[in-house]
Amino acid sequence: MSDKLKGCEILMRALMDQGVDLVFGYPGGQIMPVYDSLYDHSDHIRHYLARHEQGAIHAAEGYARASGKTGVVIATSGPGAMNLITGLNDALMDSTPIVAITGQVPSSLLGKDAFQESDVVSVTLPITKWSIQVRTADEIAPAIAKAFYIANSGRPGPVVLDISKDAQIGLSEYVPTRCNFIRSYDPDPAISEDKLREAAEIINSAKRPMILAGHGVTIARAENELSELAEKAEIPVACTMLGLSALPSSHPLNKGLLGMHGNLGPNINTNKADVIIAIGMRFDDRVTGDTKKYAPEAKIIHIDIDASEFDKTVRSHVHIHANAKSALSRLIPLIAATSHKEWLGSFLRHEKVENERVKNQELHPTNDDGKMHMGEVVDRVSEAFGNDAILVTDVGQNQMFSVRYFKFSSPRSCISSGGLGTMGFGLPAAIGAKIAVPQREVVLFAGDGGLQMTIEELGMIMEYNVGVKIILLNNNFLGNVRQWQELFFNSRYSATPMINPDFVVLARAYGIAGEDVAHRDNLPEAIERMKNHRGAYILNVNIEEMGMIFPMTPGGHGVDEILLNSTEYYKPV
Repeated sequence: MSDKLKGCEILMRALMDQGVDLVFGYPGGQIMPVYDSLYDHSDHIRHYLARHEQGAIHAAEGYARASGKTGVVIATSGPGAMNLITGLNDALMDSTPIVAITGQVPSSLLGKDAFQESDVVSVTLPITKWSIQVRTADEIAPAIAKAFYIANSGRPGPVVLDISKDAQIGLSEYVPTRCNFIRSYDPDPAISEDKLREAAEIINSAKRPMILAGHGVTIARAENELSELAEKAEIPVACTMLGLSALPSSHPLNKGLLGMHGNLGPNINTNKADVIIAIGMRFDDRVTGDTKKYAPEAKIIHIDIDASEFDKTVRSHVHIHANAKSALSRLIPLIAATSHKEWLGSFLRHEKVENERVKNQELHPTNDDGKMHMGEVVDRVSEAFGNDAILVTDVGQNQMFSVRYFKFSSPRSCISSGGLGTMGFGLPAAIGAKIAVPQREVVLFAGDGGLQMTIEELGMIMEYNVGVKIILLNNNFLGNVRQWQELFFNSRYSATPMINPDFVVLARAYGIAGEDVAHRDNLPEAIERMKNHRGAYILNVNIEEMGMIFPMTPGGHGVDEILLNSTEYYKPV
């Protein structure tokens, strides 16, 4: 019989058996045995100490999104576990595989309002794929195996293991455990041949087909299959925000971004298409606008690994329950080679208007006061990094400008908080992404509001020398809220102006180089200095205070009801 081990030691061995070589976290009283055991395994599992548990889980998200692996975060009980809540919800909304390990008071004290006790399982059940409390040492290894299987299979998402302190110090034998089956859980469903044939018939008869590519394409590593389908049948592709890097920006069939601040062509032609092939996307309200006005002429083919998404928001004519790679690899042989030149030409007409009325004004402004627009900064940074950096954004105007004007050449290059829209996501997520793929450049765009929500994570950059390039688009406003106040609340700027610190001096206190950029003429050289600097760097770019992000489909409007500016709706000829 093998020697018995403490539960905390079993946890370490189980993590290593899952291939875990790094974790993010923050220690505390009820997770201390785990950290004591982690001390003995620092050669195999590196721990990244965040400055706040929310920063730790967002860093784990960035790591998972950039690498495709499962991110691991560790926190103590009570406030430590509760500080993970936003990140867990964010990971669930954006299908990010996370295993969160939280400490808990000894099982004898559960339910007695012990110091730093919280009912973690009850709180997290609605915002995770699985949440369980572990009360004995012999439960730990099976729970870890099951957690990793659930987190990164099917539609990925977060899992919580709440481990009582007595389970951490209790004794048990360690039996290496694998999990590849759970009754009633089917992450890899059989694909219906009838549905495939029906979908192929619809696509082959289409005159105005359109592909909507979502995050599920990236999750399934189906980028090659996406381009093969699009090229074979000459189908234009539009992307959700999280699907943007699934097809290179330069690909002639990539027609850009869908949704509230998306490109004119994709949004207008959504309501002109006769067939829509939605791949790994969930018809978010920011993509559809008013669903009663959405795609009235289209037969919709919906491909998704999560059956609960079918007909939840938009009714489909055919749905294929499978991940994107499996479905497309089976569908492509059934698709006829086709040409849709006239249909593709209609996108070019809308693109010309957008270039003339919006893009050129943003990227090539004529104002002589030197005040910069967000779009021109994003465009210049993207070009400086060869359009092949990983883009990480925070949330707000900085996010919308970034995803509109950054260019992508490689998969897994667009990391942002999509479904939850979490301000403060950007900085720790960029740190996690850079740790995941240190050979790639990671560029973070953030606003002055969102950066300050998790600005303490500059400490993680300092301690671990994480070479993230930070571009702070600073307009001394909560810019996105201010835009809505200007458009819909009579310019009553309630609680949106901000008095900010000297961000460059603040970064310098963390050992991070940087500079202020106050005039357009100084921007190119500043970007070059940032690019050539070894290690982290911050550019505090002073942006025009009252900048607006257009085009815009206001909430509650149809996806083709698009503002070109504050007062003028687009009226296509």
